[in-house]
Amino acid sequence: MTVTAPPGFVAAGVSAGIKGEDALDLALVATVDREPVAAAATFTTNRAAAAPVRVSREHLQTSGGRAGAVLLSSGNANAATGRGGLETAEGACGLVAEALGLAPASVLVCATGLIGVPLPLAPFRSGVPLAVAALEATPEAGALAAEAIRTTDTRAKTTLARGAGFVVGGMAKGAAMLAPAMATMLAVLTTDAAVSPEVLASALRAAVDRSFNELSVDGCCSTNDTVVALANGRGASVEPTALERALTEACEDLAAQMADDAEGATKVAEIVVCGALDDAEAARGARRVAESQLVQASLHGADPYWGRIVSELGAAGIGFELERVRVSYGGVAVCERGEAKGHDAGAVAAHLAGRHIRIEAHLGLGEGSARVHTTDLSAAYVELNATTS
Repeated sequence: MTVTAPPGFVAAGVSAGIKGEDALDLALVATVDREPVAAAATFTTNRAAAAPVRVSREHLQTSGGRAGAVLLSSGNANAATGRGGLETAEGACGLVAEALGLAPASVLVCATGLIGVPLPLAPFRSGVPLAVAALEATPEAGALAAEAIRTTDTRAKTTLARGAGFVVGGMAKGAAMLAPAMATMLAVLTTDAAVSPEVLASALRAAVDRSFNELSVDGCCSTNDTVVALANGRGASVEPTALERALTEACEDLAAQMADDAEGATKVAEIVVCGALDDAEAARGARRVAESQLVQASLHGADPYWGRIVSELGAAGIGFELERVRVSYGGVAVCERGEAKGHDAGAVAAHLAGRHIRIEAHLGLGEGSARVHTTDLSAAYVELNATTS
């Protein structure tokens, strides 16, 4: 149930000293025969993109969408680190390439951790040989790789999805700075499906849109967001729609694990906006509600204060007529036509007392719909992020 699940992939997780002591902080995923395969990725939309993001973008373009290895480090984002950061990212790729017999452009690199802290190449000089020596196709090796990319995550996140004649394995990290386009995260997906880089890229974009891009914990977009997919072609030739379904299933599972493990979260909420003029407006409305600190505070207090939801939708810059709006918690309407509605308060309270909450707002204007997953705003979240972390 991880990146080593599809035949033909190996992984490792080792300690390179980035986090200090003996903590796992360097992961490597590679093809077992050390050959480049179809590769695709989606990256952060943040213009302050970290050095690894910039290097991986360039490598994918240079290689024509092929890669044989992905190197991931945790503890330092290598973001806002100037020319030195780019040299470290390129140097790390070079170390992997030399060890595996690949061209440097066939190696992708990811990092997560503190922003603005220089990251020297030294940990990679010692860590990459350890990772290469530890590469195995076992579930245990995949689990160690998933463990090595954690930062504030309380647990590793892995997944497995099956298609007709192929499988998709995956691992991810993410617990804070989670916002659409994309959720702050690193993820690697592997599959033995036989597809071209172009088909893989299209399927990955669609899968990310329906999973990681529907997650917003705190509205903060990271400098390092990266989702990489590798397809080695050892399995069946697949239709694009079949691959898209499997990738979406894997990404949805990983996104759900991120939401459930979000920093300080005691509630996970699905915000659904429907009846909008179109899907794009529904998405804007859902995101506005999901990222409202007032709404998130209400979630933490298990308070069905629907007025905050209506207010956010009215300020979202989308089609909105108060007299048409309906808001419900767990299927129980508490607002109808823009006014309070009599309802079973016990049923609403019971729903809000649980960990997983569904809030639906119907705008009554059209057929557009969208959803965003979010969490509550707790004192624990504030405490965790009150200092550099």
